[in-house]
Amino acid sequence: MKIVFMGTAPFAVPSLQALLEAGHTICGVITQPDKPRGRGHKVSYSPVKEYALKQGLEIFQPDKIKTPDALQQISAWNPHLITVVAYGQIIPENILTLPQYGCINVHGSLLPRYRGAAPIQRALMAGEKLTGVTTMFMDKGLDTGDMIRRAEMIIDDDIDYGELQDQLAVLGAELLLQTIEDLTSGTACRQPQDASQATYAPALTRSDELISWEQPALVIHNQIRALSPQPGAYTTFKGSKLKVFRSRVVSTTAQDGAPGQIEAVSNGLLVITGQGLLELLEVQKEGRKRMPARDFAAGQRISAGLALGT
Repeated sequence: MKIVFMGTAPFAVPSLQALLEAGHTICGVITQPDKPRGRGHKVSYSPVKEYALKQGLEIFQPDKIKTPDALQQISAWNPHLITVVAYGQIIPENILTLPQYGCINVHGSLLPRYRGAAPIQRALMAGEKLTGVTTMFMDKGLDTGDMIRRAEMIIDDDIDYGELQDQLAVLGAELLLQTIEDLTSGTACRQPQDASQATYAPALTRSDELISWEQPALVIHNQIRALSPQPGAYTTFKGSKLKVFRSRVVSTTAQDGAPGQIEAVSNGLLVITGQGLLELLEVQKEGRKRMPARDFAAGQRISAGLALGT
């Protein structure tokens, strides 16, 4: 089958790889424009572009997909199907209806829950115990199309965003191949979503990254793992930003002391929260490398009674 692949994020790469390995013809790859990243603002490619270049695939990077040029390019490729996986732009209706089999999307949640840009992170923040991947026929709404297949996965209590994304990406690639088999055999079902059960997963903002120690330990733990390894939840210590990448809930009962106060230093930093104790296990001081929290505590001569968030 001739396929145009649209994707940008790391979540999309296993799906593109699976299509190639299954023998499908990728007539073009559409990904977001190159962007400057990091301190030096060096221009870097999206993970999908990096993989596509290695495979010698034709790449198209429009600033906006809702343009005549984008429609013209996709029409020239004349695909049987368009697959969209973590692309990052809303696809216009004149593109959705262009291929013989339409456009299908691989979404990192069990729709209709967590529609939107950050389904994996938002599910972790909410402390969900179950997630998965859904394939669907795309329509002009935001993740509102009829579902084709779903696959579930249990969320481990300590898994972080990077780990969960990798696992769901592999699951999504498998589901995509099964979905294409359904399409070509004429057995693909169309299950409308129950809009009354829909929830929204908006893109992350800077405010999502700041730790509020007045929150319960479990809420903060879920925030930390939802933002690890990128962009990282953070607090402050002696006026400098301190990112936290790994933590452990020690207690969920109320503690004496102010939220943010360090109760003890052992394997990590044991911190009082609004409800319970949270042990910080891996941190990164501004301008330094990630390190075990116990090493950070030793280097900074941290002792019980000091406070984070100051």
